[in-house]
Amino acid sequence: MEGAHDRLKLMKADLMVEGSFDQAIDGVDGVFHTASPVLVPYDSNIQAIFTFKFASISKTHIYLYDVQQSSPLNESHWSDTEYCKEYNLWYAYAKTIAEKDAWRVAKESGINLVVVNPSYVVSPLLAPQPTSTLQMILAYVKGAVEEYPNTTVGFVHIDDVVAAHILAMEKKEAAGRLICSSTVAHWSEVIQMLKLKYPSYPYVDKCSSQKGDNNPHSMDSSKILQLGLSPLKTLEKMFDDCIKSFQAKGFL
Repeated sequence: MEGAHDRLKLMKADLMVEGSFDQAIDGVDGVFHTASPVLVPYDSNIQAIFTFKFASISKTHIYLYDVQQSSPLNESHWSDTEYCKEYNLWYAYAKTIAEKDAWRVAKESGINLVVVNPSYVVSPLLAPQPTSTLQMILAYVKGAVEEYPNTTVGFVHIDDVVAAHILAMEKKEAAGRLICSSTVAHWSEVIQMLKLKYPSYPYVDKCSSQKGDNNPHSMDSSKILQLGLSPLKTLEKMFDDCIKSFQAKGFL
């Protein structure tokens, strides 16, 4: 444990120094990179120096002018960065350019890169305090914000994302990008579903007027399923696990 702790300190201290990860990953068979920074607009600098099979997660929020005509969306689809800029979808913009840079670095450096692209990840509370994603869900349930987002998005259970990540690392045939997304729904549908099952909470009722993030579409996760991933958990299951964990931890 002490050695692992020292490695972690090394990685934190020298995060942007070229070669600083060499000691931290010496002797390992693979590296999981499970997040990328949400960069300020037009800043696409990321560094990668790994020489092992590298499984990365880049969230899938795919925005296109013709998204309905392009559905079901699969590994060949990328968000249109001009669309993202037009509608101020900077999170998706940042994730898109970060992943594209990761693929560029992998090609230049000979890295065996596999990317898992999950949609909106829903999970039970795993840490003492809710993550930013869970804080948003909790706020919608408790009516702690004025409006919920005018967003149609794919949702996926954290268990499925973890399993997909392991497959991406362990399966020799895993390659390229792997969409990992279950049900696509608008947030109004999610809130209505929760109201029916957990009616005692003061849910937020107003939908945001934000445009550009609400286009109906579908997602194709067949590639990761063919690798051996079990059938993806339903929308009801993932939110049940989430709400019940809030209740058990005293947040609801």
